[in-house]
Amino acid sequence: MIEPMKFVSISGPRDDLDRMVNQVLCRYEIHLENALTELKSVSKLIPCPGTNPYREPYEAAEKLAALCSAGTKAAQTPSPASMTAEEAIAFVQETKKAMEAADAEKEALKQKLKDTHALYEQVNLYRELDFSIPELLKFRHIKYRFGRVLKELYPQLEAFAESSEDTILYKCHETDHYVTLIYFVPGPVSERTDAAFSSLQFERIILPDQYTGTPTEEIRRLEKELEDIKSQITQLDAREKTYLEDQKPALLQAVEVLGSYNANFNVRRCAAVTDKKEHPFYILCGWTTETDARALQKELEEDASTFFVIEDSREHVTSTPPTRLKNPALLRPFEMFVKMYGLPAYNEFDPTLLIAVTYSLFFGFMFGDVGQGLLLLIGGFLLYRFKKLDLAAIISCCGFCSTIFGFLFGSVFGFEDVIPALWLRPAEAMTALPFVGRLNTVFVTAIALGMGMILLTMIVNMAVSFKCRDTEKTWFDTNGLAGFIFYLSLAAVIILYMTGRPLPATAVLAVMFVVPLLLIFLKEPLAALVERRGPELSGGAMFFVEGFFELFEVLLSYFSNTLSFVRVGAFAVSHAAMMQVVLMLSGAETGHISIPVIVLGNLFVCGMEGLVVGIQVLRLEYYELFSRFYRGTGREFKPFLKKQTF
Repeated sequence: MIEPMKFVSISGPRDDLDRMVNQVLCRYEIHLENALTELKSVSKLIPCPGTNPYREPYEAAEKLAALCSAGTKAAQTPSPASMTAEEAIAFVQETKKAMEAADAEKEALKQKLKDTHALYEQVNLYRELDFSIPELLKFRHIKYRFGRVLKELYPQLEAFAESSEDTILYKCHETDHYVTLIYFVPGPVSERTDAAFSSLQFERIILPDQYTGTPTEEIRRLEKELEDIKSQITQLDAREKTYLEDQKPALLQAVEVLGSYNANFNVRRCAAVTDKKEHPFYILCGWTTETDARALQKELEEDASTFFVIEDSREHVTSTPPTRLKNPALLRPFEMFVKMYGLPAYNEFDPTLLIAVTYSLFFGFMFGDVGQGLLLLIGGFLLYRFKKLDLAAIISCCGFCSTIFGFLFGSVFGFEDVIPALWLRPAEAMTALPFVGRLNTVFVTAIALGMGMILLTMIVNMAVSFKCRDTEKTWFDTNGLAGFIFYLSLAAVIILYMTGRPLPATAVLAVMFVVPLLLIFLKEPLAALVERRGPELSGGAMFFVEGFFELFEVLLSYFSNTLSFVRVGAFAVSHAAMMQVVLMLSGAETGHISIPVIVLGNLFVCGMEGLVVGIQVLRLEYYELFSRFYRGTGREFKPFLKKQTF
């Protein structure tokens, strides 16, 4: 069913808007409308101004909460009512400052670690050099150069140094690609030697003056310093983690509070305010359930600064009510099929019950087997129980009906000699009909069932159209009263002829065949006449030509729509035939049954045919039933505020 809706208006002092939203309205579900659009007749209204003060604190709180260890949020977070928005903002700012200070200290340590590691990498290149680095750095008349050269070019440098009387070359360290070295040269000739070394791609390395001993001593000192810095970073991380864990309950609480205030602040996009400088007030309006409307009205009766109005008349309401479906838990999964077609409009008929009953019934008829039905029933139930999938619940309901029809057909995993058929065997039962001969009973039953469903949907269409005051669709449409009388008369004639009563059948055909079709042919002028708009016969001769072909199409649609239900019986017969093939392949006829073939065959039929039958039944629902009475033009009820319980 469609839950009744009420249009409500709320107004009060503009400065009181945030309090109203965050302390009162957030506990109710309201589909807000744009107040400026709804209140066009009210002058001097402007959009509600303001910058969201909760967005940045909320984003900061979320980032801080993400740094906390994972856990059950609901179990560790107290009620949001115990912390105000101001307290939450102050707490987040304090926590953010503490974390920023810790981060700044950590960044300083990381930079120090980087610099120290760079020093370590430099001095490590000269670990074979057994001299005090500070002593080398004190040289004034002898120039020294630290650096490296490609390994393949080192022999040339070495040859140059040996041939030069002014250059002393000392090899320090060798890697796969480079040779690290130091050379000494007198000051007056240093430029010439530097040019020669540079021509051989010598890369100079400038050593800073932080070193205090030999390279070996410096390496040990720097290694210890690196370990100390890493230890400080680890301790700082541990302190941050401990600090966040201590603050976690309050932090998660702040996230809840600020998240609520941040979302609720967006209500201003739907609000309107007066442009008066003295005593400005806000206006909010929208749709809510009748239950919430009465509860909110009762609560606001004690609030002297707030005015609350329930619009019982819709004459002054611009928007159409949104649709909120409210069905029992057993039917709720079938709302998925309704929403796939389109939500019903507020004044429309909710087809959830109809599709739940007919879909399960048709599926069971087309897929009748006790064993496979129980598999669908149990498997769908377990899947819905643990995964909460609506489709799984639908499969479970279909499995229940399949099990019932399995008993009626006497079929258990394809075996038809295990239990007796309570009704018939689909592949064997035949019925003798006049003018037709012998016909499979399930085909006859399927057509009769289809005719009954078409008549039922015509009744629903008349009721919905009458409620919407649509004269043409109620009385003269193909699915209105005229079409109902014609199709009911046609069904009665067929039944009378098939049961051997030709005389009353001919009388009914003569009386009821022409009049309803004539009403359908003249539905437009008749509807205009009933609505006192005057008969309309625009188009002259073309009106009769178009009407004739439309009437011919109507007759064809009645015929094709009725025959479309033959598929219900056809799939029942094909299911039995497919299981006979599985039994034949398993060797059941010879008495030596192959269990693997039986299991695999049943799984294949259950999966493949179950999918095909599910699609075919949905096609019947949409094209043969829904198309007669259902429009699906509704809009979904979407509460602007997240309902909270304090």
